[in-house]
Amino acid sequence: MDGGPEEAKLQGRSLTKVALTSLVATSIEWYDFFLYGTAAALIFPQVFFPEASPLIGTLLAFSTFGVGFVFRPVGGLLFGQMGDRIGRKKTLVIALLLMGLASTLIGLLPTYAAIGIVAPVLLTVMRVCQGLALGGQWGGAMLLVTENAPANRRGYYGSFAQLGVPVGLVCANLIFLGVTAVVSPEALIAWGWRVPFLVSVLLIAIAIYVGLRLEETLAFQQVRESRVETRRLPVLDVFRLHPKEIALAAGAQTAITGTYYVMTAYILAYGTDQVGASRTTMLVAVLLSSIVTIPALVFFAWVSDRIGRRGIFMWGAALTAIWSFPAFWLINTGTAILILVALVVYQVVFSMMYGPTAALFAEMFGTRIRYSGASIGYQLGGMLGGALAPIIATSLFAATGTSVSIAAYMAAVSLIGLVAVFLATETYQKDMVEELD
Repeated sequence: MDGGPEEAKLQGRSLTKVALTSLVATSIEWYDFFLYGTAAALIFPQVFFPEASPLIGTLLAFSTFGVGFVFRPVGGLLFGQMGDRIGRKKTLVIALLLMGLASTLIGLLPTYAAIGIVAPVLLTVMRVCQGLALGGQWGGAMLLVTENAPANRRGYYGSFAQLGVPVGLVCANLIFLGVTAVVSPEALIAWGWRVPFLVSVLLIAIAIYVGLRLEETLAFQQVRESRVETRRLPVLDVFRLHPKEIALAAGAQTAITGTYYVMTAYILAYGTDQVGASRTTMLVAVLLSSIVTIPALVFFAWVSDRIGRRGIFMWGAALTAIWSFPAFWLINTGTAILILVALVVYQVVFSMMYGPTAALFAEMFGTRIRYSGASIGYQLGGMLGGALAPIIATSLFAATGTSVSIAAYMAAVSLIGLVAVFLATETYQKDMVEELD
């Protein structure tokens, strides 16, 4: 009796388990990262920079926020080297543990009032650890699913790793809304902000589960079982063999992060400080729009399995550039429903770019250097776009007094992503398991 169908069902269940584990791990990891952005906009200026003016305090808080992005490429280098040498699973476990510990410790930090300048210094150190961890986490979680998925469903399964972004953001904003609703504004500043960070200890449990229950990817196992020697320095090899692919991936990711952190992190401070909307209104708008992103990401990733990655991404980049201007016109009204419309439409067109990204970046590189190549390209773009986005947006408004300058910045980085993907090669039919170089 042929056991083919039963074997296929077993493989399907196994891949579903891997995809859901990747989703949970990346969601909590991004929850930690976004939690810092929400706190940087609403809490940290008062807790860690109380002697600065509101504008300078916000700039200082967003500067520590940006530090995490600066160290994401460093994490991509370090963990990429490990992932291509010792395996995807082990490397992912280490990254998850580092993020869990760093985020939990932020919730235990003394404030400026308690220990002075040492407090923001320690905060920055923890942010560095978050950046290193995120630099390694995405590559591991993304490869666990894309290297195991069949070629015609790689975009779909890869989207589970991408879903960690909106799910993490939703969780971060939900818990902040919950804490805000339960405690007084004074208690929120005094101790309430610590609770969401302490929840990060759950990530340590996820890391243990990944280490004990999941198998290594099929593609990496094939490298281990083949006679092809694993590269000693995959990080150096990927720069030597694929500099163009790294640059194009970084350009694509710059468009994604350069717009996303304006519309999810900076927009909280802009809406409350410049437009006059309430903190709850802005948090709810970001929260609801992020929920819309979840099905949109999966849909556009699924479409990319059928018509290719590049076209979907380029349409998303073009529409993001166009929508940047009406989005701020709507936000400037201060009307809750119009703010929500602005952010929902943005999140949909953002999903056109971000949904196919996991599969697109994974397919750009061979198995022996894939962790390094995909991670470095992704994290370089994350640094170039995300680290500076809230700071640039804050500075542009301070210099011009108008949100048109911020919209123009978003349009410019969107066009960078469009050009980068236009110059890339279509990859959606590539066989990743057989590709070893």
